[in-house]
Amino acid sequence: MSLVNVDIAIVGAGIAGQTLALALAQQNFSVAIIDANDISQNITDEFSPRVSAISKVSEQILKNVGAWQNIQRMQAYTHMHVWEDQAFGHIAFSADENKVDNLGHIIENNCIIQGLFETVSSIENIQLFSAQKISAINRSQDQQLINLENGSIIAAKLIVGADGGNSFVRKTAGFAVTFWDYDHVAIVVNIETELPHERIARQAFTPTGPLAFLPLSKPNACSIVWSQDTQEAERLLALSDAEFCKSLQVALDNQLGKCELLSKRSNYPLKMQYSQQWVDDGIVLVGDAAHTIHPLAGQGANLGLLDVAALAQELSALKLAGKPFHTKKALRSYERWRKAEAAKVVATMEGFKRLFSGRDPAARLARNVGLKAANAIPPIKKFFIQQAMGNAGKMPDLAKLNNTSH
Repeated sequence: MSLVNVDIAIVGAGIAGQTLALALAQQNFSVAIIDANDISQNITDEFSPRVSAISKVSEQILKNVGAWQNIQRMQAYTHMHVWEDQAFGHIAFSADENKVDNLGHIIENNCIIQGLFETVSSIENIQLFSAQKISAINRSQDQQLINLENGSIIAAKLIVGADGGNSFVRKTAGFAVTFWDYDHVAIVVNIETELPHERIARQAFTPTGPLAFLPLSKPNACSIVWSQDTQEAERLLALSDAEFCKSLQVALDNQLGKCELLSKRSNYPLKMQYSQQWVDDGIVLVGDAAHTIHPLAGQGANLGLLDVAALAQELSALKLAGKPFHTKKALRSYERWRKAEAAKVVATMEGFKRLFSGRDPAARLARNVGLKAANAIPPIKKFFIQQAMGNAGKMPDLAKLNNTSH
């Protein structure tokens, strides 16, 4: 049995967990990262079907913690096209009109995690516990003990739950969760298209749910996230590969020509989940452990990275002031800040989902008039693109270009 003492133990080595470890290490915290799975990712020549649309703000966070240059296979997109299926309303955004090089990047999740892992592995004050399962968490006011199944014990003042929607840390803390089922299933798959994607992220709204075509790092490869109501998703999943591809072409108005599958179709049910409490003495949540949202606008990873940047900022300020950083009272400022921002995004995503659902002709007309008007009115259009690029709400220092924390 071994005993490891650190300031902060992070459970979960995904995008949020590893980014937080890097941010905290920059502020001279000693950190342990624990994950039940192997943290190192096997990056093959085949694209992984799970991707994230990384915003400009999230890019800045990843640059400021020193990980951006280690991430492989990122595809910048310079345009976004959004429209309603078989209707006249649409809205289009471009990098040029916003005076930026791109609007964001589409990156496979395993490539982000591996880039973070390569960065974390070189940092002296971060200890990695890869493929190590937790048997128990024992809490007291000033010290938390994490017992691993191999007999090791990690002692920390603060435990961060970055362990996803089924968070063991959140359950151990006894935090209640508000959730509702979207009655949607996300179908994810990678495809090769007849025509190049031209660095355009496309999203079509259909009566049964949205379809996103996200450009990958080969000119004719796209990642598909097709969120459909459960009954329609079951029908699509039962189709042959050829029939599924035909349905994709129709849903995208044949904009990219014929397509072929590059990976197997996978699917997962969609639900909104929101922890009613994010902090307690010695415990704090970030990312999907605190909130999961509809993938409608690809904001899940970005929301989690903003949690991470905000928490790192709050913990650093407490440390510099010589105050305890692990108490519920000390962590309440972070909770108020990020719960408010997350609630806005959850409400916005639910609003969009309801707005673009259904076949009612009057509602369809109103939606399309609204889209067309938004596309023609610069202030409204600017609001939408700022949201998409992540420039909304109170920004943590780590998300800013002139950050000097490293």
